[in-house]
Amino acid sequence: MTRKGRTGGTAPSRRDRAPLTRDSIVAAALALIDADGLAKFSMRRLGAALGVDPMAVYRHVEDQEALFDAVAEAIFDELQVATLPWEGTWREVSQEYCRRLRDALLRHPNAVTVFATRPIRSRTSIDAGVKMIDKLREAGFPPGRGLQIVRCLREYTLGHALSVAVLRLGAADRSRKPRAGDPGYNVLAEAADATEADDHFELGLAAMVNGFPPEEAAG
Repeated sequence: MTRKGRTGGTAPSRRDRAPLTRDSIVAAALALIDADGLAKFSMRRLGAALGVDPMAVYRHVEDQEALFDAVAEAIFDELQVATLPWEGTWREVSQEYCRRLRDALLRHPNAVTVFATRPIRSRTSIDAGVKMIDKLREAGFPPGRGLQIVRCLREYTLGHALSVAVLRLGAADRSRKPRAGDPGYNVLAEAADATEADDHFELGLAAMVNGFPPEEAAG
């Protein structure tokens, strides 16, 4: 059986509803952000989607900020960092990490800003960070320099994902780029026609990982 939720949607009846858990709350929150965007998200709408009073959510998460922290952690979990090629070089691990991070973020374009503005402090994230710094230390980079490298790569990936997400969410449709034959058509417009807005990720990633030469380890 179903009943009408407070927002007018259909919610599962109390009898049919699965027990409320932190994981189910986080999954529902991410689904709402994916569907309607962050601006339309509210704890009231989340409660309606779950078929519960919004106050019931606060028995599992402290507040909306804590919920968004958990949403970011859920996106990070999609990377499955345990299956990264840890047996390979630090460059191989780093590149695959960045690819997975980009792909996870672009599966949730409305949630990129949530991820980008949250510290990921889950045990999985911390363990992966420790392993990455150890990997870089084995290659000769002291921990401080290793962390700088990790931050550079993460920020590059986040910036790229944000740019692509904005385009996918409609910015490209609002662009007034000149077309061939128009008075304003120049070499820049020609170059844009010869490329895709998101086809330079691998180019930039390779440039970054190859831009940290071994001699920098002693710096």
